[in-house]
Amino acid sequence: MTPTIPEIARPFVLEQPQERYTDEDHRTWARLCERQRGLLEGRACQPFLDGLDDAAIAMDRIPDFAAMSEALFARTGWRVVAVPGLVPDAVFFGLLAERLFPAGWWIRRPEQFDYIEEPDVFHDVFGHVPLLANATYADFVQAYGEAGLKARGAEELKQLARLYWYTVEFGLIDGPEGLRIFGAGIASSPGETIFALESTSPNRIGLDPARVMRTDYLIDDYQQSYFVIEAFDRLPKLDGPALAGLRAGIAGLPPIAPAAIEPGDRIVTQGDGSYHRAKRAA
Repeated sequence: MTPTIPEIARPFVLEQPQERYTDEDHRTWARLCERQRGLLEGRACQPFLDGLDDAAIAMDRIPDFAAMSEALFARTGWRVVAVPGLVPDAVFFGLLAERLFPAGWWIRRPEQFDYIEEPDVFHDVFGHVPLLANATYADFVQAYGEAGLKARGAEELKQLARLYWYTVEFGLIDGPEGLRIFGAGIASSPGETIFALESTSPNRIGLDPARVMRTDYLIDDYQQSYFVIEAFDRLPKLDGPALAGLRAGIAGLPPIAPAAIEPGDRIVTQGDGSYHRAKRAA
């Protein structure tokens, strides 16, 4: 079944150009997967690890988006669509609201193996797609898209961006197996995989939606704070009344610095700030 692409997104959605992938591209993907899959054993939450198989994510070559979409749709009604890179907010929200995940189709060059500035297919697919096979998480991401479409003004968009950053991109979960990774930004980064769980530097704080919606973040380094949920059904409610209540509660309050500890925080571990302090001193 061909997905219905929202009109606003049609100029940005394209067929995955399989013919443009080189053998080197596929080798880069396979090397990235081999390294990261090994690091995530015992560090990523089990639904993420299960999702690598449930979403039919190939480990030896860049996955076929159509095959992934077929597997995902059977589980949660989601599909993956190819985009050329980052897309405008309205396009992003519109696609998520229709259970369509926009993934950059291109892959980093070998010399960018350890770090790229703009998300590529490895970040978007390996990092994001596995948990879209989990029904509760998948519903949350769709609700986020719907909330984004209804947001009014820059401040509401900024609040939603912070919520996405500290959950979908950099979230931790503390379940029966212990503290584990679920955020895509961590799960696709070898350095942050270790840092987020094992470094003494960052804070790890129980997730409070209103607090997170005020908290600034770093876009070019490891995070100074990570927020922790206890289960996917504890992710924030994003329907209209729930968001209105959250926004009313923080109206007029200033943003919170990324490294700050606030009164009322449920502290899982309080960081010593050593990593960022050393970088500033260097």
